[in-house]
Amino acid sequence: MYRTWGARSSVRGGISVVALGVALAVAGCSSGGGDDGEPGGAASAGVTQQPERTDPFWVNPDGNAARQLASYAKAGRTDEAGQIRKIAGQPTGEWIGPENPEQEARGFTEAAERVGRTALLVLYDIPHRDCGQYSQGGAGDGDTYRAWIDGVARGIGDRPSTVVLEPDALLHLVDGCTPEDFHAERYDLLRGAVDRLKSLKNTKVYLDAGNAGWGHPDQVADALRQAGVDKADGFAVNVSNFYSTKDSLAYGRDLSAKIGGKHFVVDTSRNGNGPYTQGDPDERWCNPPGRALGTPPTTRTADALADAYLWVKRPGESDGECKGGPKAGQWWPKYALDLARATH
Repeated sequence: MYRTWGARSSVRGGISVVALGVALAVAGCSSGGGDDGEPGGAASAGVTQQPERTDPFWVNPDGNAARQLASYAKAGRTDEAGQIRKIAGQPTGEWIGPENPEQEARGFTEAAERVGRTALLVLYDIPHRDCGQYSQGGAGDGDTYRAWIDGVARGIGDRPSTVVLEPDALLHLVDGCTPEDFHAERYDLLRGAVDRLKSLKNTKVYLDAGNAGWGHPDQVADALRQAGVDKADGFAVNVSNFYSTKDSLAYGRDLSAKIGGKHFVVDTSRNGNGPYTQGDPDERWCNPPGRALGTPPTTRTADALADAYLWVKRPGESDGECKGGPKAGQWWPKYALDLARATH
């Protein structure tokens, strides 16, 4: 992670609900679980979709938050259940795993289409991902990544989807974290991913473009152009970060003006109290205390250029092994409750 502007912080782990699991969730089946640290079945949680006119995105009825809600409800822990419902009842990004991209993309989009909603997918498998930090990994080489993207595209098909493409991938080029030897390939892979996904009938694509803490928007704009933003629907800001919606909108407008007026989306999942300003500056992005949930996902925003406020990062999943947190992407009940309780 590149600390100052704080990468997306979390990202994988506990995210893969394969097609069978999604189908079972939609059918109302449940899976067992504990009453505290481990989420349990969500069948009794009563998680429903948000009104389509304001929030057309799919709420996963069997996600980690929904399972935690069901566990608390079953155990009679009504206060905790009420708090976690603030998360479980909102649509969040589904981060596609490396092993079964076609199956996962198909499962999520089919489940969403079945209830008349749009799946929000996050693709995060670029080679040399995260510069060896908490969320290191990614595809082994360019050809593997292209095959992975192709699998995602086949899984989506003609069903509606909104894709946030490769958190951090561009910013790690701009800040020098990714070695120069990999730059040309990464731009080529991102352009290819945009082309492949935009060949689909009902898919919108937004390239990740960092956050309001980044001090060099001209460099980000140039990187977006090289990555094919002209063929995308736009870009995403504040992914897995904590900058306020006001500041994120200003950053988005600034970038948009530099790249021909492209639209953007804002991750508002955990920005209710803005960024953390204490402790080690290099770790402020990682599981910061005292944060809160932000504006719930909606397509009714405060700016004509902002297509949506989204919860790209899934509140309650760890940013990494810092401040007592589990591995990146793993569900952390205490942090989820803290976020919810700080939200008014």
